Amino acid sequence: MNRFFFSGSQTAKLDDKNRFVLPQQMRFGLVENGVLEFSLALGLGGCLAIYRKSDIEKIVAKFQSKQHVAKYQKFFTLFFSTLHQMTCDKIGRVILPPMLKKAVGIKSEIVIAGVLDKIEIWPKEVYENDLDLLLKDGVAQMSEEAFALLEECDETATCADHGQ
Repeated sequence: MNRFFFSGSQTAKLDDKNRFVLPQQMRFGLVENGVLEFSLALGLGGCLAIYRKSDIEKIVAKFQSKQHVAKYQKFFTLFFSTLHQMTCDKIGRVILPPMLKKAVGIKSEIVIAGVLDKIEIWPKEVYENDLDLLLKDGVAQMSEEAFALLEECDETATCADHGQ
């Protein structure tokens, strides 16, 4: 199965209008039905996340079924009030809303990282610090645990499908 995923990383600088250029390869991955549209939101762990339009529609549909559950109200308010429907200009620039820039502590440089079904935008200092810590302290164990996921049976496949 050839399913698209985002990967790779690149640094970028914000211009004086809080814009950055989204790498062309990543822009191509956001195009659906010939249209380049995506959503920018708060991500996990101190980053921003760019989602394909179809992926955010799936997320919204799942959240709608839980919209009246009290314990999720503050999360939904925060998530949806900071969710921005966006596109790029002709040369691939994306405007970073000031509220989101402030929320994750972006100054002028960012790292744009492709991570499976989304693109993460990190303050450069945070990304580099996290990468340094990971490489020094935990990459072996984390890699072992992550690759062990490939051996686990998931809900849609039987153990026989995985040779177990």
